[in-house]
Amino acid sequence: MKLLVVDDEPLAQQRLKQLLSEIDFVDSITLANNGLQAVAACQMKKPDVVLMDIRMPGMDGLEAAQHISQLEDPPAIIFTTAYDEYALDAFNVSAVDYLLKPVRENHLKGALEKARCLNQAQINAVKSQHEGRTNITAKISGNIKLIPIKEIIYFQAELKYVTVKYLNGETIIEDTLKELQSEFSESFVRIHRNAIVAKKFINGIHRDNEGHSYVVLGDDEKQLEISRRHLSDVKKLISQL
Repeated sequence: MKLLVVDDEPLAQQRLKQLLSEIDFVDSITLANNGLQAVAACQMKKPDVVLMDIRMPGMDGLEAAQHISQLEDPPAIIFTTAYDEYALDAFNVSAVDYLLKPVRENHLKGALEKARCLNQAQINAVKSQHEGRTNITAKISGNIKLIPIKEIIYFQAELKYVTVKYLNGETIIEDTLKELQSEFSESFVRIHRNAIVAKKFINGIHRDNEGHSYVVLGDDEKQLEISRRHLSDVKKLISQL
């Protein structure tokens, strides 16, 4: 088995590495210090199992697990943490295990033996315990690209797809507009049945000669129409900015 150990504490990393080195079916061990490194390592090293701490700076283990689970062949994820407040029934599902630090060798070996890939029920369980993503996952040529939420200008639904426009480009993602609005309602506003826009990028409203209203999005040349249904909400938001 190929293992990835993700922990921001060097001592915890080394302890797990030592325990794993004594398990005969462990072939290789890669180390990562946070969630962002974990996502990158999973794409490059393709581990069978990830041992993931939860509380880490930058991207935490819960969000990293969501992104990793969207890989074409995702590894099994076992959470390791010193905080038993996370030991909830939501994690008591077959493919997600949960080990409290200090991890014992017999518990670790047992978790590895029964490790399996995340299924949808487990993904939902992880999402339910997390306050919200800091990145959106886009699948590109079999790999995943992380797009920081703070760089996203808008999401727009077209036919069966959702396009995300961000500071350095745009791409198609698999999330639905309904799910995105629910998750990011604090920082995005719906302007039309087919679009939600980041509040911080809205500079004003433009009205054309035919009476249609559009949001003004800084330097972005594309105009997004505001439906009559959502116009009052957008005006109210702008007056508060």
